[in-house]
Amino acid sequence: MGGAVSAGEDNDELIDNLKEAQYIRTELVEQAFRAIDRADYYLEEFKENAYKDLAWKHGNIHLSAPCIYSEVMEALDLQPGLSFLNLGSGTGYLSSMVGLILGPFGVNHGVELHSDVIEYAKQKLDFFIRTSDSFDKFDFCEPSFVTGNCLEISPDCSQYDRVYCGAGVQKEHEEYMKNLLKIGGILVMPLEEKLTKITRTGPSAWETKKILAVSFAPLIQPCHSESGKSRLVQLPPLAVRSLQDLARIAIRGTIKKIIHQEALSKSGHGLKNTPRFKRRRIRRRQMETIVFLDKEVFASRISNPSDDNSCEDLEEERREEEKTSAETKPDPPVNFLRQKVLSLPLPDPLKYYLLYYREK
Repeated sequence: MGGAVSAGEDNDELIDNLKEAQYIRTELVEQAFRAIDRADYYLEEFKENAYKDLAWKHGNIHLSAPCIYSEVMEALDLQPGLSFLNLGSGTGYLSSMVGLILGPFGVNHGVELHSDVIEYAKQKLDFFIRTSDSFDKFDFCEPSFVTGNCLEISPDCSQYDRVYCGAGVQKEHEEYMKNLLKIGGILVMPLEEKLTKITRTGPSAWETKKILAVSFAPLIQPCHSESGKSRLVQLPPLAVRSLQDLARIAIRGTIKKIIHQEALSKSGHGLKNTPRFKRRRIRRRQMETIVFLDKEVFASRISNPSDDNSCEDLEEERREEEKTSAETKPDPPVNFLRQKVLSLPLPDPLKYYLLYYREK
């Protein structure tokens, strides 16, 4: 699946293309996509394909095409504080973007069949938390992942506000999926070759909308144990935050407000995103001339006047491009929250606790 939009040179250009094609339509979804670099979820040797609108699979690791994730995020209609269940959570890319919108008081759970993919997702999540400046720009709802078959979820589990299934759902499992929803909740899943949005409007009332045609691998059916019983999947408990953690969230929130007010008083516009810099690309075409002599053709390359100096021209253009880059490339983004916390008259252990012990 994929190929609906042009490839980008980087994550921002990919998002620009998705916006232009109307796959990304809301500001919340756009911010989440820009905050997490899709390439960070690829293996190093495949990163050159990260910004193409194509699905990627290597062994058990799989990412859907960006246009599919865009439609899913828009259809889920995410809001802060909601509960989310990701069935077939994979690399955790989608769950992390969702966590940026849910905020610290949401619930973010994922079920993944393959234990090696769970480990991969945890590594990517840890890398994001430790190194990404986006972590400090958002209030993050950290995903929790469990291993198991999503068709074997314990019947006494909690219901969720939002559910997404990342594999093709057979018609006989539609009711099972719908029962994972709270009243008012939204389920998005591939059903009968269509990405489908189902809203639970009452105890036994539903609204169904077909979004677009898709092709997903089907859900893997449960394998029963030797006793003939299925292995029930226990979802993570709904955690209650400690008073210490709530204090950290409140302090960070207050500092962000102070930073925003200071920026408003200085510029009148608040903090702005760092302008995205694009390297100017110059394409040169060689000119070929074919000379006709009577009825025979004598093919010869005739040099253009500029060809003799082509090397010098290219070198001059390269210097001009470097000069332009130096003049227009913006300064690196500043993590104002980190700067403000480190400047507080507090013991260092408390400062680093407020920063979640992050590296930068």
